[in-house]
Amino acid sequence: MSPADDEWSVLMRAALGGDARAYARFLADVTPVLRAVVRARSRDLAWDQQEDIVQEVLLALHRKRHTWQPDLPIRPWLYAVARHKTVDAFRARGSAVHLQIDDFENVLAADEPADGLAARDVAFLIGRLDRRSAEIVRSVGIDEEPALAVGERLGLTEGAVRVVLHRAIKRMAAIAKGPRA
Repeated sequence: MSPADDEWSVLMRAALGGDARAYARFLADVTPVLRAVVRARSRDLAWDQQEDIVQEVLLALHRKRHTWQPDLPIRPWLYAVARHKTVDAFRARGSAVHLQIDDFENVLAADEPADGLAARDVAFLIGRLDRRSAEIVRSVGIDEEPALAVGERLGLTEGAVRVVLHRAIKRMAAIAKGPRA
């Protein structure tokens, strides 16, 4: 972790504790870094469109700040939010975005369900998958087991585990949306 990461973590912890000044400083410190991430991922967009994405990222950070786990490094969390908002912006414009699945390695683990209904819904969706896909979703996506270890256990390569996981998550999303009208 860099000194900036340490400082950002300290500021975010203070912000989560209610320190408005620490939160303002945190946002001021991370904004240039997030702007660079957004610009690197959206070179084809005009400057004002890139700035719109940066603002969306900052809003998402504000709305989702409770999801950051203080015992984990903050930079991957920041980059994940920026990456997701950039992808959302391209989707809204009807553009295709191709990202390496390795980019999502640190964010594949699902948040703990907020309530029993969410846990029930996740269990239902996983139950609709084939046995191997369900095992991979549980092991990698929920239990945070490394894809390499899961692959060794199931006789698959690490890459194959990631592909099965990605496809299973897409299937679960389609199931959750229900039949198309």
